[in-house]
Amino acid sequence: MDLLNTLVDKGLRRELPTRDEALAVLATSDDDLLDVVAAAGKVRRHWFGRRVKLNYLVNLKSGLCPEDCSYCSQRLGSTAGILKYTWLKPDQASDAAAAGVAGGAKRVCLVASGRGPTDRDVDRVSETIKTIKDNNEGVEVCACLGLLSDGQAERLREAGADAYNHNLNTSEATYGEITTTHTYEDRVDTVQKAHAAGLSACSGLIAGMGETDEDLVDVVFSLRELDPDSVPVNFLIPFEGTPLGKEWNLTPQRCLRILAMTRFVCPDVEVRIAGGREVHLRTMQPLALHLANSIFLGDYLTSEGQAGKADLEMIADAGFEVEGTGQVTLPEHRAAAGCHDGGGVCGSGSGACGSGEEPQAAEAHTGAEPRTDLVAVRRRGAGTDLAPNA
Repeated sequence: MDLLNTLVDKGLRRELPTRDEALAVLATSDDDLLDVVAAAGKVRRHWFGRRVKLNYLVNLKSGLCPEDCSYCSQRLGSTAGILKYTWLKPDQASDAAAAGVAGGAKRVCLVASGRGPTDRDVDRVSETIKTIKDNNEGVEVCACLGLLSDGQAERLREAGADAYNHNLNTSEATYGEITTTHTYEDRVDTVQKAHAAGLSACSGLIAGMGETDEDLVDVVFSLRELDPDSVPVNFLIPFEGTPLGKEWNLTPQRCLRILAMTRFVCPDVEVRIAGGREVHLRTMQPLALHLANSIFLGDYLTSEGQAGKADLEMIADAGFEVEGTGQVTLPEHRAAAGCHDGGGVCGSGSGACGSGEEPQAAEAHTGAEPRTDLVAVRRRGAGTDLAPNA
């Protein structure tokens, strides 16, 4: 396909595809799917080889969030039967993190529900970061605490945080349909604060919320312009008791196309398969490793994931290798100092969001039959007396 040859060439040069080209990836047929995966795989291997970075989530504070994000089981008004607990103590969080590190995780992601941290919360998390780093040599720590106020990103950096996560989740045009208690601009501002503080920015999306192809391209192009080092691609986990609990819009094939499109638009960043891969990719998960160079190990915030041992076996069986603590994740030009100036795409020569005629918005895609049996509430690990899954 001429389209795929063009996209590979652009990916190897870190050149931005046009919007039409990105939309065309999402519109490819199932007959062409393996060709799409192979093409995006060339770009992935060029920048990241066959390495897979493992990340491990620790939910520091679960549930009881005042925000109304429709996709979230911890949201205001959620009746999902998730674990609810207040802040873990630093040693409890460190013990949970150690389980992930022992399983091969290179990065620990510390997450807390809520609109954003108070200054006291930043103090608490700072102590937790120091404890984890003291007990786990070489581990990276990413914080995900919601919207940041002025000065908080700098304090987290001083405490030893390496990165900060705050996802855009969906396009600016549809954001108000998903969340009303804060804005899309609030999220952009927090990613920019992380950049400015010298933290490695991590920001991604959630697919499967009823969005169109146009929405997906919009959010991925916006992410490229924000220039995070890491782009997590989440696939909606439809929790009963949330407004999106009946949204089953994804198939394994569509998930692979979304990952491929993300790789073509963001060729040299850490593309991470995040929440929902087990629910929606299912037996196609190994193919997704040809597109993404990073996954979460074990369980998620409020839901169970695939067994950590099964993750490691999948990586080995697919011919990939776990990235070690001594290896640098990002390509040299991104890992070098000065790549976080917030001034567009590093090395792209342009902050533009593509060209070409604006296509008509696509209709929302309809997925296969709901697999509610694959949505399981986390009952082990952080906030429980049971061993974590890592």
